[in-house]
Amino acid sequence: MKKLLLIIPFLLGFQVTMAQSNILNAKTPQEIGKKTPQQMKEDNSKPLPYPYTDDKDVLWSIQVWERIDLDERFNLPLFYPTDSLQSTQDRRALFDVLLSGIKSGKIKEVYADSYFTDKLDTAALNERLSYVDTLPQGIEQFNYEGKVDDQYIRRLKITPDRIEEYHIRGVWYFDAKYGELRYRIIGIAPVAYDLGAEAQGIESDLVELFWVFYPDARELLHQFYAYNPRNAARPFNFDHLLNGRFFTTTIYKTSNEYGDRPIKEYIHDDALRQLLESNKIKEMIRDYEEDQWNY
Repeated sequence: MKKLLLIIPFLLGFQVTMAQSNILNAKTPQEIGKKTPQQMKEDNSKPLPYPYTDDKDVLWSIQVWERIDLDERFNLPLFYPTDSLQSTQDRRALFDVLLSGIKSGKIKEVYADSYFTDKLDTAALNERLSYVDTLPQGIEQFNYEGKVDDQYIRRLKITPDRIEEYHIRGVWYFDAKYGELRYRIIGIAPVAYDLGAEAQGIESDLVELFWVFYPDARELLHQFYAYNPRNAARPFNFDHLLNGRFFTTTIYKTSNEYGDRPIKEYIHDDALRQLLESNKIKEMIRDYEEDQWNY
């Protein structure tokens, strides 16, 4: 954990891309946002490959499912900008990046669950991301005229401003070969309120829209940048942001002998105790590395 925290300042100063490309050298407004050949050459990089980890070198590990609350100020770079007109390659909402990657085929597979067992096809994914309903006036018109005007059809769709949280599944493990605690993201999912319940005025819980296998999305996430609140001239790409854990989370589930049951299933209707349990798990993970060197 301490090593990961040391990585963050390095990531903050490493990027060479301007917050809005070519803004200082542009001769006309149309040139703002267009990268120079030199910038394009420098940006032609790939994600840093994960090192191979042999199973026999994993001395200890635990899987954790975490909630990234986008209402928290520290997590806002993952949320904004919500307006597509303000989106550029140098600054985009994470949901916009994931969705565009799915539509373009750069993210090849999308799943319904964090275990990646139920694959979503295009029709199933669109059903989760949109909602079409006929208003009462439209039903009445159909009964009398046999048709429904567009003005009586309600269409809702998931946009970046509707995303409330992200859920991530990852693994903390102690690498005996290097003698250190490491973390690897396995999957990520955007979370929003159910559109159908919203259209009917029914209070609903948050639902996971889809899960993406993180290694499949790394190359895409490496190409797009989030705003750096500490230095607008040095944005960081989403792959660095997520791998460097530049966000705050709450653990809501871990791998356990009870079928990976979530915290809320054994601590009922007590948000404070659920939060304390999450912090207890975090402390346990932090202490594990230090305990290896105590005799």
